[in-house]
Amino acid sequence: MQEKELIPQLYRTEFRKIAAVLCRSLGIEHISIAEDIVGDTFLLAAETWGLKGVPQNPAAWLYTVAKNKAKDLLKRNSIFSQKVSPELKDYGREGYETDIDLSVQNIRDSQLQMMFAICHPDLPAEAQIGLSLRILCGFSIDEIADAFLTNKETINKRLYRAKERLKQVKAKIELPPESEIAKRIENVLTTLYLLFNEGYYSSSTNTVLRQDLCLEAMRLTHMLTENKSTDEPSVNALLALMCFHASRFEARVDSKGELILYHEQDISLWNNELIKRGEYYMNRAATGYSLSKYHVEAAIAYWHTIVNNDTEKWEKILSLYNQLLMIEYSPIAALNRTYALSKVNGKEQAIAEAEKLNLGGNHLYHALLGELYSSVDNQRAIQHLEKALKLSRSVADKKVILNKIKKLRQ
Repeated sequence: MQEKELIPQLYRTEFRKIAAVLCRSLGIEHISIAEDIVGDTFLLAAETWGLKGVPQNPAAWLYTVAKNKAKDLLKRNSIFSQKVSPELKDYGREGYETDIDLSVQNIRDSQLQMMFAICHPDLPAEAQIGLSLRILCGFSIDEIADAFLTNKETINKRLYRAKERLKQVKAKIELPPESEIAKRIENVLTTLYLLFNEGYYSSSTNTVLRQDLCLEAMRLTHMLTENKSTDEPSVNALLALMCFHASRFEARVDSKGELILYHEQDISLWNNELIKRGEYYMNRAATGYSLSKYHVEAAIAYWHTIVNNDTEKWEKILSLYNQLLMIEYSPIAALNRTYALSKVNGKEQAIAEAEKLNLGGNHLYHALLGELYSSVDNQRAIQHLEKALKLSRSVADKKVILNKIKKLRQ
């Protein structure tokens, strides 16, 4: 592989590993310095490898350079604090690791601990997702800006505020005590759930980026299942949910990047291996006495992978949505329930239920009513679809809605 292709690939796979270890070594308050060290390491790689060629073990080269840069920094600041300004105790204090351990086990431990630090309850959800993408997934600022459909300046400000907040609350890079794991892991799962959704329901037209977001959320969730103290039923349920959704990823988007609706998907494109993995994690989730929303959502996603016996499928899905709304009410879940209701009891009853929700400012609400009114009252269907078109921010959604309006008018 050529140097131009190798460095971006290594950046994606190794940045997150080195950054997590350095953050753990330097402390959460020096997260930006850790990022700078890793960034400088990759810049030096681009310069050196371009002149001298790619080393035999590129990843080991990066680890060695990053480790030396970090140790030099610790040494310089320790000398400065002792000889020049003794009151500066940041780097000289006991507790800073003088050796930077980039072993496989320490990388895994550091990433897991960083996950809990980043998913701090005092941080806004979007800040948690942004930091996760940067530190835990190795995404560039440009990629994060694309994922959030904003610019680099906005992302840089958001990440800066998030890092400052972590300093203020003195977040620690460590696994919580076992007595607190169940409470703290909820926040981590919410962030991973939102990260996955950012990819699966993304407004971005960058299909590769969307898949990467989902895969990173799945990788981090899988990491939780590999650790005994975080291998909770709800974690396995979330991973099952992600597997079922990801199994239909290829069928959801056509060659032009346009969305394909569920009932129009080519089921031969569904990934059976991912469906089996989803079933495996769903079975692992079936322990203990608590039932999380992820258990129910995973079951709903599972039934969406069933292709035969349509009547039983939609009855099961409707029943599961009823259960989900009892566990945690969500307007979107209530909206999705009405679609399942239309499959079981017909469109007229579903329309009545949907209109009770009164979500006039939501494009999904009008898009669903447009679907439900189709063949019942096409004029009203068009009116709702036109409202959905105005409210939608996604190019892909707009194309789907326009196609529906076109078909109804014909």
